Amino acid sequence: EVQLVESGGGLVRTGGSLRLSCATSGFTSDDYAIGWFRQAPGKEREGVSCLSSSGRTSYRDSVEGRFTISSDNAKNTVYLQMNSLRPEDTAVYYCAAEHPTYSKEYCSGSPMPYDYWGQGTQVTVSS
Repeated sequence: EVQLVESGGGLVRTGGSLRLSCATSGFTSDDYAIGWFRQAPGKEREGVSCLSSSGRTSYRDSVEGRFTISSDNAKNTVYLQMNSLRPEDTAVYYCAAEHPTYSKEYCSGSPMPYDYWGQGTQVTVSS
C-alpha cells in the first residue's frame, strides 16, 4: 500500500522559507510521479509543483523561481523548498502520487490523475 506523509509546515513571516517533506513508501515500481498541491480555506485545491517519473519538474506560475521540488531517492522522500513566502501561499499543502503514471515524461498540475494522497501540512505566512 502506498503511503505518503507530509511534514515541515509551520508559521513563517513574509519573505521567509520552509521546506516541506513527503516521505513515501509502498511503491511497487519506480514508475510514479509526485505532485504538491495546496488548498486555502474556501478555495479549490490547486497544483503547486510536480516531479514526473523521468525527473521532469513543473511549477505553477505564481511559485516559479521561489519554490523548488526535489527528491532523495535513498530516503524515499520528495521535498518542496519554499522561499520568499507570501501571505497568499498560506494553505494546507498536500503531496500526492500517481502510480503507475500515464506519462513517464510529464506530470500533471491537476489533482485528477493522482491516486494517493497524504494528510496535509499547514503552512501559514504572516504579513
